Amino acid sequence: MIVYSWNVNGIRAAVKHGMLDWLTKTSPDILCIQETKASDPEEILDKKTMAPEGYHSYWNWPKGKKGYSGVALYTKNPPDKVETGLGRDEFDTEGRVLVAHYPDFSILNVYFPNGKQSPERLDYKMGFYGAFLDLCASLKKQRRNLIMCGDYNTAHKEIDLARPKDNEKVSGFLPRERAWIDEYVSHGYFDTLRLYHDEPGLYTWWDVKTRARERNVGWRIDYIYVCGDLKPKVKDAFIAADVLGSDHCPIGIEIDAGMSSS
Repeated sequence: MIVYSWNVNGIRAAVKHGMLDWLTKTSPDILCIQETKASDPEEILDKKTMAPEGYHSYWNWPKGKKGYSGVALYTKNPPDKVETGLGRDEFDTEGRVLVAHYPDFSILNVYFPNGKQSPERLDYKMGFYGAFLDLCASLKKQRRNLIMCGDYNTAHKEIDLARPKDNEKVSGFLPRERAWIDEYVSHGYFDTLRLYHDEPGLYTWWDVKTRARERNVGWRIDYIYVCGDLKPKVKDAFIAADVLGSDHCPIGIEIDAGMSSS
């Protein structure tokens, strides 16, 4: 089974830059999309975007603020159940979470908040992190195998960004943000990319204004994690840095996990 995750930074713009052609060519079993920037179906008139051929689609639309946030899921086989949100109103209005339950696992597609705007927004991000960890713990208690993917908006270690010393006081690489990821992995969640790749220079986001992608001055802030039971089933993990259309690139895993609907 191939799973991809991609922050498209606006799904309409990504489609114009060939996202659906890439989807057809790559043909993943599941594609998790973050930052759709679409508030309702009326903003996406293209039926191929709403439901690409061969896929079932599920959406979580942000409420109130247009052109902001939002997540979507394309899946070849329909899940048994799809849920939205973390179960807390202060976080769920922004349309940041989709949870799809299959017979053998659950996949969490999450667009985590950015904390750069203000101290209040950083506190919001940390609160969101805590609520997300609670959701994962609850699902694990139900003996669910978990795949957790999305834009986490934090680089975990120095190897995960090109200029760590210059960004020690920047949200996305603050000690408290990195400490949360330390806590997160201590609960038995594994960064799939690092199961196969320990080399530097592997990034998933580049600043557009400074043309950082041309120089590979980037950050790795997009991740696919799995819980302990799924770790041995991960056969490969990769970053598709050559795929354009967003300031982020797709990331993916190959995993031996069934997804047929019961």
